[in-house]
Amino acid sequence: MRSRLERVLRSGRFAVTAELNPPDSADPQEVYDAALVLSSICDGINAVDASGANCHMSSVAICALLTRAGYEPVYQVSCRDRNRIAIQGDLLGAAAMGVRNVLCITGDDVTAGDQPEAKRVFDLDSIQLLHTARIMRDYGVYLSGRKLTVPPPLFLGAAENPFAPPFDWRPQRLAKKVAAGAEFIQTQYCFDIPRFRTFMQRVRDLGLHQKCFILAGVGPLRSVGAAEFMRTKVPGVYIPDAMIERLKGAPKNKQRAEGKKICIEIIQQVREIAGVAGIHIMAYRQEELVAEIVEEAGLLPRPFRAEAPHPVRERLWHRPEEPAR
Repeated sequence: MRSRLERVLRSGRFAVTAELNPPDSADPQEVYDAALVLSSICDGINAVDASGANCHMSSVAICALLTRAGYEPVYQVSCRDRNRIAIQGDLLGAAAMGVRNVLCITGDDVTAGDQPEAKRVFDLDSIQLLHTARIMRDYGVYLSGRKLTVPPPLFLGAAENPFAPPFDWRPQRLAKKVAAGAEFIQTQYCFDIPRFRTFMQRVRDLGLHQKCFILAGVGPLRSVGAAEFMRTKVPGVYIPDAMIERLKGAPKNKQRAEGKKICIEIIQQVREIAGVAGIHIMAYRQEELVAEIVEEAGLLPRPFRAEAPHPVRERLWHRPEEPAR
């Protein structure tokens, strides 16, 4: 059975996905609480795989919790931390849990995170990972050629960054990902609309918009400080000076609202660009804004809306009260 996300995209409807910020916790309720905010207004919830090379709850574990609760996960798989043996096993395990959407990424280098002494793996890159997942699905074999009894029914995605030089090379790299098996694309944050329009023009020239579904990455900026941090510390993020100046023009206590307004305006602009099939919302530690953004951007109601899952309440443990001293 096709995933909800795939059905929305193949129906021609404008899709909405969003990232679930993984907790630094072993408590499953933190995942359920974050997912509850996103479930009714998104067609897929990304389980992030140690983005920025910072450790959090694993993406495959988050997917296990999301499928248990009846949500629609997008399983992010990074090549940085696992070799091909582990990755192929994780793809089978995720499919067995009901995961249908997989986003294949190379992963940020360990120097971007808070444990730069960690060893890199990078046995595969994102294009090789797409190829691996596709032959497992379409040919029912591992990379070794050994047969699977039941192939994983996966909807394969990849990431792309239209805002990182060399700009002319980006559509070509996207073409390689599509050839390797990518069926949907989630882009890096889009704050530079002219650059994105240029990228999409080249994508259309190559006919790639007819071979994969492109979801533009968007997100609200919390403040001037947060915007400066993102553009200087987060790999691959480009925020134009004009965007910073616009935030500076707002009173400090209204910068968050201005950031949300900018995000909504960007959604409305990218929605008009030919070849854009949806948006991917990255609201770091601001999940509560996602519903407001989707509603105010005019993207409700969502197609193929699933029945709200029964609320899940479980905790791994309850910490005992500390003894009085």
